[in-house]
Amino acid sequence: MVITGELTRDPLLSLPPLENGDHLSRDEFERRYAAMPHLRKAELVEGVVYMASPLRMRSHGEPHGDLTTWLGVYKASTPGIVLGIEPTVRLDPDNEPQPDVVLFVPGRQASINAEDYIEGSPELVVEVAASSAALDLHDKKRAYHRNGVQDYIVWRTLEGQLDWFQWESQGYVAQVPDEQGILRSRAFPGLWLALPALLAGELGRVLSVLQEGLKTPEHATWVEELQRLGPSSPA
Repeated sequence: MVITGELTRDPLLSLPPLENGDHLSRDEFERRYAAMPHLRKAELVEGVVYMASPLRMRSHGEPHGDLTTWLGVYKASTPGIVLGIEPTVRLDPDNEPQPDVVLFVPGRQASINAEDYIEGSPELVVEVAASSAALDLHDKKRAYHRNGVQDYIVWRTLEGQLDWFQWESQGYVAQVPDEQGILRSRAFPGLWLALPALLAGELGRVLSVLQEGLKTPEHATWVEELQRLGPSSPA
């Protein structure tokens, strides 16, 4: 039997693979990423592709888990906010990162679109980085600031340091802990972080200090505001 006509090809199979350093549009980045289902994490930052190396436990996995636990407890006491781990964020036409953790109020600066991706700028973004030489403290930081991410946290695990940047019009400003070593969010009232305890691996102390923040009048007022706004309402 003779079969005539051309074979129908899957267009995804003809796409070039993503490579570190590729300069791509966001649409092209998404097409190539979709064609590589085995790829765990790739990001587009200022139009350039970056793919993650295998992640180590003590320098990334465990710190990531501790920060997620801290933010998860805050979410449990603050109805109306969304917490995500490594979601795709369509930040702007040149930037589509996958932050380690995000926290946001749907409909305020970011929303979840029909494709189940985040569109816009989460109020809080967390990245776990090896050192100050990492992408997180350079091009990615500039992209987050330009797009209005209010709180940007970078834990430099190999250097034993954590930076909590807060948005100002001229650039990010690093928070300085108070006398008790506590950092506080402006975007999320009651979100307190006991910095020395976190760096020392004392998660119980971190959560204890967070509970103090959750008991403040500012947090109670914030919860009332979120309830009044309702789901997905812009502020």
